[in-house]
Amino acid sequence: MYFSIIIPIYNRPEEIKELLESLVLSEYKKDFEIVIIEDGSKITCKEVVNSFSNSLKIAYYFKENSGPGDSRNFGMKVAKGDYFIIYDSDCIIPSQYLLEVEKELNYKYVDCFGGPDKALDSFTDIQKAINFTMTSFLTTGGIRGGSEKVTKFQPRSFNMGISKRAFEISKGFGNIHPGEDPDLSIRLWNLGFETRLFPSAYVYHKRRIDWDKFSIQVYKFGKARPILNSWYPKYSKLTFFFPTVFIIGFSIALLLALFGFFIPLFGYVFYFFLILIVSSIQNKSFKIGFLSIIAVSKQFFAYGVGFLESYIKIKLLKKKPEVVFPELFFKSKL
Repeated sequence: MYFSIIIPIYNRPEEIKELLESLVLSEYKKDFEIVIIEDGSKITCKEVVNSFSNSLKIAYYFKENSGPGDSRNFGMKVAKGDYFIIYDSDCIIPSQYLLEVEKELNYKYVDCFGGPDKALDSFTDIQKAINFTMTSFLTTGGIRGGSEKVTKFQPRSFNMGISKRAFEISKGFGNIHPGEDPDLSIRLWNLGFETRLFPSAYVYHKRRIDWDKFSIQVYKFGKARPILNSWYPKYSKLTFFFPTVFIIGFSIALLLALFGFFIPLFGYVFYFFLILIVSSIQNKSFKIGFLSIIAVSKQFFAYGVGFLESYIKIKLLKKKPEVVFPELFFKSKL
């Protein structure tokens, strides 16, 4: 089996440097290649990539901007491997990663897998708080942390693998973003392919986002979900509604508190207290625990509002997703 590592990048040369530095330290001794796809960047990473040409087998391509999904497809089309591993450019890869992937594939082969993400000690406190929010079993991020069913896992494209055969039959990622990951997973299931979580194949996901960017990101996640539900109603879950129910319930709890009925509000206070305690223990920092309350609040409120807006327009008003949310769709340049 020959691995091709596919990495799309857009205006972030400093990220690719850290990622490639981590791959230099890989304990995997067999040949593998790295395919870098510059997605129409104004600030390119070509010089950074060239600096690793003596230590890694790298191919670099520059293309017109068309989004990460289309860039991943481009990379898989030109790659030489028979199994593709996809990373986001803001990931750092543990030295044993490829060994863990090979071990899992030899144990029980699957045409598509996904792995969890973790935080390094060197990450900022905000990055650690956001990582907690995106991975904790106490939030909707639990699926990223590995709590989703191992044998029915929807891989995320910051850390996933797909066989060449599955890519060629499925045609890879669609043009929705975000949401291209579950879209591909469901299409693979419908084509008869299996997906699986590889718990030990984790990456360190160093998200370069501030609070505002984080809110915008999860707001888009919320808008994408009702679109996916409309495309694949069989795979819609009640849990997808939870953030919206959460913020509506919080608004009602505040209103009831104005009339002297505090019990519902106490429920929310207890939940955020639980976030504080669990995150503080997990991260060994009360400050990160407090920041996690902010991160969880932003995740639930931004996602919930995005989901509600999209649900009304897509489900109730029957509007076309591409018309009401053109910002969620890239046009393929392939």
